[in-house]
Amino acid sequence: MNRPHFADIARDLTEGIASGRYPVGSVLPTELELRDLYQTSRHTVRAALHELQQLGLVSRRKNAGTRVESARPRNDFRPSLASVDDVVQFGSEHLRLVQSTEEIAVTGKLARTLQCADGARWLRVSSLRIDGDRQSPPIGWTDVYIDPAYTEVAQAARTQPDTLISSLIETRYGRCIAEIQQDVRGALISEEMAQRLQVDKGTAALEIVRRYLDASGETFEVSISVHPAERFSVSMRLKRSDA
Repeated sequence: MNRPHFADIARDLTEGIASGRYPVGSVLPTELELRDLYQTSRHTVRAALHELQQLGLVSRRKNAGTRVESARPRNDFRPSLASVDDVVQFGSEHLRLVQSTEEIAVTGKLARTLQCADGARWLRVSSLRIDGDRQSPPIGWTDVYIDPAYTEVAQAARTQPDTLISSLIETRYGRCIAEIQQDVRGALISEEMAQRLQVDKGTAALEIVRRYLDASGETFEVSISVHPAERFSVSMRLKRSDA
């Protein structure tokens, strides 16, 4: 029997906390007890508990165990276009209008962009991004690629347009973001994309690829966004090191 992934353990514990199996204020089983329960290594258990801690569900103190602090994950992770802490803020300020969801097999250039094998299957959620004024032209188009098992997340993406899909994955599956890798490059808008974004074909644009990694370094989501240049910018601050 294969050992469970730490994300599977985190998801089960998250569900146990939400259902009241582990009520707020109670102490979770010890690392050794969880190791035996899930028939895995202590290292895997610690990774799962770290996920719960990152979600704000538990606190951990030496000699005091792992205490349940909340029945609901907090959603204060803020990915920003300038820093990891500002990209979930963008999600709350610019609404997502889901246009389609479908499971696809990726090949060629797209597979290289996603850094996966040809033929790998992903669930794609395609959306327009708009600001608070729905009458304004969209600020971009985003294709989000996630594990096909996350069907519930694709459904929730329609009903919770101000919450990033990565945050929905955290809430439902306990898979916490440890790192975002972001690549930004110039692009020209295609005819199909021009119609979606209400601009002329060939308009200058920014294409932003973000890879969302968990604590083990595995990618569980990739987003590809296209923004007309005049509607969007990416800024950053560089500081000289003390050395």
